[in-house]
Amino acid sequence: MTASPTEVFDVVVVGGGPAGSTVATLAAQAGHRVLVLERETFPRYQIGESLLPATVHGVCRMLGVADEIAEAGFVRKRGGTFRWGASDEPWTFTFATSRRMAGPTSHAYQVERMKFDDILLRNAARKGAEVRQGHTVTGLVEDDDAVRGVRFTDPSGDERQADARFVIDASGHTSRVRKGVRGERQYSEFFQNIALFGYFEGGRRLPAPNAGNIFCAAFSDGWFWYIPLSAELTSVGAVVKREMAARVQGDPEQALMALITDCPEMADFLKDAKRVTTGPYGQIRTRKDYSYRNTAFWRPGMALVGDAACFIDPVFSSGVHLATYSGLLAARSINSVLDGGMEEARAFAEFEARYRREFGLFYQFLISFYQMHVDEQSYFWAAKKVTNCPDSEIEAFVDLVGGVASGENALVSRSARERVAGAAREFGDAVDRIAGRPDGEVGAVGRRPFVPGLMDEGSRLQSRAALGELAEEAPLSPGGLVPSSDGLRWEEPPSSSSTTVSPA
Repeated sequence: MTASPTEVFDVVVVGGGPAGSTVATLAAQAGHRVLVLERETFPRYQIGESLLPATVHGVCRMLGVADEIAEAGFVRKRGGTFRWGASDEPWTFTFATSRRMAGPTSHAYQVERMKFDDILLRNAARKGAEVRQGHTVTGLVEDDDAVRGVRFTDPSGDERQADARFVIDASGHTSRVRKGVRGERQYSEFFQNIALFGYFEGGRRLPAPNAGNIFCAAFSDGWFWYIPLSAELTSVGAVVKREMAARVQGDPEQALMALITDCPEMADFLKDAKRVTTGPYGQIRTRKDYSYRNTAFWRPGMALVGDAACFIDPVFSSGVHLATYSGLLAARSINSVLDGGMEEARAFAEFEARYRREFGLFYQFLISFYQMHVDEQSYFWAAKKVTNCPDSEIEAFVDLVGGVASGENALVSRSARERVAGAAREFGDAVDRIAGRPDGEVGAVGRRPFVPGLMDEGSRLQSRAALGELAEEAPLSPGGLVPSSDGLRWEEPPSSSSTTVSPA
């Protein structure tokens, strides 16, 4: 092996999955020199196939890949279906229930991660990031004050070094360098489960229009996910309690089939299906101890995003959402420091506070969701309590599991904004027709007591539409920052803004 000269970048991203691709793209779009070092060669297998609308219509829109994702042929997901809780009957929610997601984009996708991740990584390269696959980061360059860069090997085995103002660890739960932030990984005392999963062809689908929904079914020892990835291919996984670990020991084929037999819904859906036994989907895999969070998400010169920082039980498919959202938050902090001279401590304190809050929303709600003796209405109420959502219980639930409970406008699709703006204009026109005549003479109905109130509301709606819709974002805490109008940086909140978002 030979040594090579040290290279210099603004940002080095370790890992090219959704978290790494997101932060790399948004930093490169801001004009910064970005290097992505990915150990594997894409496309490569990865679990975590069910997306949320916040990723599809929020982050992917900001990345510039929303159209490519829509044209990729992924299965459309309108919501989720559960056989869960006290009721023996399955229940379904739809993303369209939420006013923040209603409209033509009130859906997400079930994706083959090999294809989805490859789209995001290729896009990062198109947007200006230098992407090197088959490069393994072996260590950090650091001193007592900060992380200054990384050491890595190229495909030939040569040792190399890249110095950077920021190192972002997006290398997943097996990260080799996450301890560089000087924190420890703490595993959840509540979610100590084991997942056993594989892939099947020919499995049954839910009735239309919910055929593309994820289906989750609880049984005595845990629960199953059932994710349709195409007309034929289905991802099937059992999540069992730690005390049931003996059930996933030994032959994985026998263990998975035995668990399927114990869950009547899964047995029925898979009665005519065959397990895939070749190719990237031919292996039965196990993952354990997967709910955790780091005690620190950043230190000067370095931050953790995605699974390198934290992960939570997958029942609501929050993995890719937390990955891409954390990538967005990190990119904002990087851009704010490099472009505007914001103090690093302040920018990344905002990153960590918002990232922990989003993780905390899912964590706190999932503790309630694992109470199996209640019905779905109790789950909806628990979501409202956790999120402090002013809307109905079901809307609070859908906002949370759709990834928009943070209230961030950047995570809401343009169509949702346009829909509310259009509704405001239609409402205003209707009020005008009721309240007056073309010649300015007030009609009889215009003299009725409720009309002035309608006119006031119409005026408020029109004002909100003219300002780009959706409520003005408030800081997370007193003295906190808010996203810029384009969502790519942090900025000071308007001086008139005194309301803050309650942390979870």
